[in-house]
Amino acid sequence: MATAGKIKFGTDGFRGIIADDFTFENVKKITIAISNYILETSSSKTVLIGYDPRFMADKFAKFSAEILSNEGFRVLLSPKVVPTPVIAYAATVENDCAGALMFTASHNPKEYLGIKFIPNYGGPATKEMTDRIVALIDDGAKKAAQVKGEIIEKDFSEEYFKHIETLIDFDIIRQGRVKFIYDGLFSASIGYFDTLLNRNKIEYESFNLHYDPDFGGGLPEPKEKFMHHQRADFLTFANDGDADRYGVIDEKGEYISPNIIMAILLKYLKEKGAKGKMIKTVGVSQIIDITAEKLGVETITTPVGFKWLSEKMRENKTILAGEDSGGLSTGCHIPEKDGIYANLLILEAVSHYKKPLCELKDEILKFAGTEFLQDRVDIKLKNDEEKKDLMEQFSKVSEICGHKVFDKSEIDGVKFFFDKKGSGSSSWILMRESGTEPLLRFYIETDTKENLEKIKEFIKKNI
Repeated sequence: MATAGKIKFGTDGFRGIIADDFTFENVKKITIAISNYILETSSSKTVLIGYDPRFMADKFAKFSAEILSNEGFRVLLSPKVVPTPVIAYAATVENDCAGALMFTASHNPKEYLGIKFIPNYGGPATKEMTDRIVALIDDGAKKAAQVKGEIIEKDFSEEYFKHIETLIDFDIIRQGRVKFIYDGLFSASIGYFDTLLNRNKIEYESFNLHYDPDFGGGLPEPKEKFMHHQRADFLTFANDGDADRYGVIDEKGEYISPNIIMAILLKYLKEKGAKGKMIKTVGVSQIIDITAEKLGVETITTPVGFKWLSEKMRENKTILAGEDSGGLSTGCHIPEKDGIYANLLILEAVSHYKKPLCELKDEILKFAGTEFLQDRVDIKLKNDEEKKDLMEQFSKVSEICGHKVFDKSEIDGVKFFFDKKGSGSSSWILMRESGTEPLLRFYIETDTKENLEKIKEFIKKNI
């Protein structure tokens, strides 16, 4: 992440604690920098602005809109909470659009808020873009507006609904009569996921369908820990705070890993006739590589972060793009993760196969030929210098738990492959550094709980 004073601007823009470093002063600096960036790179004069349900998000959005209007822009401001994928899609279809600003802190705790810039291709800003915006924040100069702009309220939901209805087969979902719960998790998906279900006459049960800046005392994160409303023989769906990530619990009450979901959806989409590549981040399970190979689908591996997936999606015909943290999209949709679309796609697949998700999970594991267990070990260090030394030391490892390292990838950090199995799978460790603190993260995948514990112990002993 690049920094400008207290401002940290990364893939998803600037995030901070409200009234601490997320202040009107800092939002003004960032907004002016983004306006200057647009003025030097585009002739478009329309900017969209949206916000999630967090405390003060609507106030900051209106404040930013006033600044952009004073800078000569035509600002289309959402009059209500809007998910990130909805505003991202709107940026691709709005005439003369330079991009969008989204006020969200995604799945962060309630005291956080953030602002991200979404270019008019409807995906995360590239590193080159964010580096230039940071440089303009440092510069602090303000270009004089020739003509004052305007602020117009616009509801972006209908054009998104119509687009999703061209991608999802709601007839199959309706006929499938899958029993499921929608846990709103107090998130931005409320009024969007449920509206799509209602207007297409899909029956479901629901909980937490109101906005709460405290998120019910939990986190707006679609994980089992926060998805409390489960029921036997029902699926449970949820999204994170800005609805760009998804989470699903199966009919047996088990949270299903995004890795398994992606493998099921890749197979489903390929069988439907979708053509293109599977694009994945480096931390994604080998079940994706094995499934793709058996389906005859080429894979592309990128660094961690959807901005890298987005870039490859724009360069390649894509069947599916995804990351293990619960973000995915397809080539016929925007190059941005969309949790609402993901949940609907899962519903469509389950309805099509006429089988419970727990059974589809067992089938895809059998198709791949092995089990895939994952975990992560975080090692806190004294300083960045110690982190650098340990990374250099660990990158020279040639044997792990008695098995020779037979392959290594340095796409993002260092990934070691060892203990190769007959199915084509192997155990692996991915070592990545934190960009914001002296911390090393070790992502692990293997086939048994016993091996998982051995590998975790190996990491702890050697670090």
